Amino acid sequence: MKHDTAGDPMSAIKWTRRTTSNISVQLATLGIAVSKNTVGRLLKQMDFRLRVNRKQIASTKSPDRNQQFLYIAQQKERFAAQGLPVISVDAKKKELIGNFKSPGAKWDRNPILVKDHDFRSEAKALVTPYGIYDTQANRGSVFLGTSHDTPAFAVDAISQWWLQEGSKRYPAATELFILADGGGSNGSRCRAWKKAIQETICIPLGLTVTVSHYPPGTSKWNPIEHRLFSQISRNWAGEPLTDIDKALNFIRTTTTKPGLVVTAHLIADTYEKGIKITDAEMRRLNLLRHDTLGRWNYTLHPKQIVN
Repeated sequence: MKHDTAGDPMSAIKWTRRTTSNISVQLATLGIAVSKNTVGRLLKQMDFRLRVNRKQIASTKSPDRNQQFLYIAQQKERFAAQGLPVISVDAKKKELIGNFKSPGAKWDRNPILVKDHDFRSEAKALVTPYGIYDTQANRGSVFLGTSHDTPAFAVDAISQWWLQEGSKRYPAATELFILADGGGSNGSRCRAWKKAIQETICIPLGLTVTVSHYPPGTSKWNPIEHRLFSQISRNWAGEPLTDIDKALNFIRTTTTKPGLVVTAHLIADTYEKGIKITDAEMRRLNLLRHDTLGRWNYTLHPKQIVN
């Protein structure tokens, strides 16, 4: 077994590539008669478990990764010290609304029967949950979009969060700090994301918005992933999302021992994909890139530049 054994150096958990049947057969050749069930029981006593592959090794590693993490930590502390809001944002994977299989398991007397294939054509809707997690208040807000996941949708969700929750929680705030992944609808290279922030948040709401993006391959460090989205997935595990109201209810009833509270809303507006922002439009943005890794850190001000 020693050549087929691997383990986790942090938890001392071990696993083997061999099956219990193969081990039972090999032991028999050595004159040891033991069933595969007994082999399984003995393996558990030796701290072996069935394990699956875990996506955890980043395929790319930026040379500026550590510097950006340090800068994000400094920014978070600076905003928090001034009583200014710090939010972590991202879009969760799209969810099929209908009687489709939901990952995970739940306690029940009988299994729930669902469709044997996940065909989008048979779904009542395809929704994108866009989340905003307030890192200081431990409060989450999720907006279910029924259209495309675009920068305009992402910024509309943040704008609605501010009007419904953020402005009430931070009534004196004139600045907002956003933590975002490096790609997707809120990506660091996305011109439409920056333009939407200025036109939907900065100018009409009078907010100065600072954004810091996590480096490529490090989205799992974005607080929203493990503090909000993972808790929602756990709450509706094994439960088919048969209609939008049910999905909203599962989001709203997501809680944790540290006191997480989550609100949920529906955005039924239609968003167009592929909108291009010209160089001239970018020049009109009141955007200041930071001296530290300006491609990932920048601030947008309320007043638009007039050429």
